[in-house]
Amino acid sequence: MKGAHITPIVKGEGVFLYDEDGKKYIDAVSSWWVKIHGHSNPYIGSKLAEQFAELDHVIFAGFTHPKAVEVADRLSKILPDEMNKIFFSDNGSTANEIALKMALQFWHNQGIDKRKVIAFEGAYHGDTFGGMSVSARTTFSDPFSHHLFETQYIPTPTKENIGEVLNLMTDLVKDNDVAAFIYEPLVQGVRGMVMYEADYLGEILKIAKDYDVLCIADEVMTGFGRTGTMFASDQVEVKPDIVTLSKALTAGVMALGVTMCNDSIYDAFYSDDKSKAFLHGHSFTGNPMACAAVCANLDLLESEKVKSELSGLIDLQTEFRKSIQDHDAVAEARQQGAILAIELITSEGSGYYNDLGPKAYQYFLERGVVMRPLGNVLIIMPPYCINEKDLSYVYTQVRSFLNEL
Repeated sequence: MKGAHITPIVKGEGVFLYDEDGKKYIDAVSSWWVKIHGHSNPYIGSKLAEQFAELDHVIFAGFTHPKAVEVADRLSKILPDEMNKIFFSDNGSTANEIALKMALQFWHNQGIDKRKVIAFEGAYHGDTFGGMSVSARTTFSDPFSHHLFETQYIPTPTKENIGEVLNLMTDLVKDNDVAAFIYEPLVQGVRGMVMYEADYLGEILKIAKDYDVLCIADEVMTGFGRTGTMFASDQVEVKPDIVTLSKALTAGVMALGVTMCNDSIYDAFYSDDKSKAFLHGHSFTGNPMACAAVCANLDLLESEKVKSELSGLIDLQTEFRKSIQDHDAVAEARQQGAILAIELITSEGSGYYNDLGPKAYQYFLERGVVMRPLGNVLIIMPPYCINEKDLSYVYTQVRSFLNEL
């Protein structure tokens, strides 16, 4: 709260945001990685208007509606391994909370004592209590540390430590008391876009599967094209048992989260014994307006126009990464699909609270670019529809900032 600079935004159009004084900004982080088609997309807007005229909301207990059915059907066709059961919520943290509850109750319903959860070091899975429990323990969660459940952590795999990581994973699961392994596939977002190899993740997941550990892929940030495929899990040979989605799920137009699983998990809850039901719900579960936004988003993602935009963006990000990766101010420039992270050299060391973050944020804001650095890591994740001219302007400001450093 103290010292925060607030910019009142009154309009969004395409890749631009406009403040109350008429100044425009390029949204280079897609408003926290959600606006993949830019602001006020007319196609999505038209579909929302159509839906509002038909049905804006209905209780999702004992009722359903066409758009919820369409979302379930379309997602199940593009997600891996017959994920045809869906649970609606309203954000990424809640989607992960539901996934954790689902995994733990899956074993409880069968009378099997599996309670432990494994996650990666530096993980971030949300700010709810379950999400904090499986995330890195930091100042984010310190005030609540005594209320969080225990989680076992393994290092993020690298070429140098993969053998050690696999041995540790095997050691943690060998007693058959681990309920779930939750992970951000290929890219750890809030940690600073830390990236790792799909093959390494596949080896870890294979060990988990060998010991009947449920695998939860947190695709809240990585889903819907950002990593170069529809989902990051598409690049991993071993598939998850549960997937969580939010952020770009509705192209950032409405608040929605989903947790999807396969029949084998669903069947553990399907019983005449009501105590085995999944007793969880939200007022806005399955909101028709949000579901309409999902369907419109999928329409756009399936179009040749957006596929071309995404491919072009990835090429431009690659070209720029190569041009600055040897700059004296750059510790590392890393990329996964359309995600570009530039880690800056600093005497403080890398971290979320690095003083370079606020300085960089203000620097870019003054020049008409919205960038939300994660400490000393600059993140460039614009909407797919950004044109080469506007992206070039962003790159020019980044070069200028690097040169000043």
